[in-house]
Amino acid sequence: MSPSPSRGALSALFVTILIWAYSWVVMKQVLAYAGPFHFAALRYLLGAAVLFGALLLSRQSLRPPPLLPTLLIGLCQTTAFQGLEQWALIGGGAGHVALLAYTMPFWAVLLAWLVLGDRPTRRHWIGVGLAAIGLLCIIEPWHELGSALSTTLAIAGGAAWAAGTVLSKRMFQRHAPSVLNLTAWQMLLGGVVLGAIALAVPERAIEWNAAFVAGLAYSVLLASSLAWWLWSIVLQRLPTTVASISSLGVPIVSVLLAWLILHEQPSMMELLGIVFVLAGLVAVSGVGAKRRA
Repeated sequence: MSPSPSRGALSALFVTILIWAYSWVVMKQVLAYAGPFHFAALRYLLGAAVLFGALLLSRQSLRPPPLLPTLLIGLCQTTAFQGLEQWALIGGGAGHVALLAYTMPFWAVLLAWLVLGDRPTRRHWIGVGLAAIGLLCIIEPWHELGSALSTTLAIAGGAAWAAGTVLSKRMFQRHAPSVLNLTAWQMLLGGVVLGAIALAVPERAIEWNAAFVAGLAYSVLLASSLAWWLWSIVLQRLPTTVASISSLGVPIVSVLLAWLILHEQPSMMELLGIVFVLAGLVAVSGVGAKRRA
């Protein structure tokens, strides 16, 4: 892998972390004006429309990638992940749900090993171990979790995202689709299923006010369209293990933003967990090894 694509992928990863971190705060706030499935469906159907517009403007093909694997990616990465996490936010705080959703890297490491043969190195396992200790401190299973349903939904959503991540990586390896094309089609297919769920599940009517529209606009244009496109670039250019574990920066920033904006003050165990997660990020990034080299 040449230095330029690698640097571009790392820049895309950094921007994605910042956008997604704040999106958890937005996702929690919009629940005051809409049901979880209606919001998730609107977010991703509109996000897909934005991406198809980008395809037209850039004169790229609108022809879908191989349909079955694209549908599977959409079901995992859009329908299951986003639907479950938005549902989890009803009973859980934004920072806490974000942290639980980012058990994703641990599922991704195992799935990438089984499906892609992407065997983790010793450094990766050390990073996973440190981050696992951190998440154990954050979840605190020895105490009452507050909302068992919210906790279960958040972790299940993380597992679904991991499956989508690995399936996306395999798609790029086997069929080499355009990043923008794959992102648009998987988002459309997953969004259609979310829309069907929203129509089938009774929810409160959407309250169309300035706060909801602003939250929807941020979610559609930045958190859905731009960030998922950047994430696909990251998956295309970086090893699955590195991309997945590095994304743990999102919940850490989310906890801090939820503390500042939503007044969700983290406990001492959560702060200790964040320290361990950061140590895992340093380990998996190979900063020390690069300096010695």
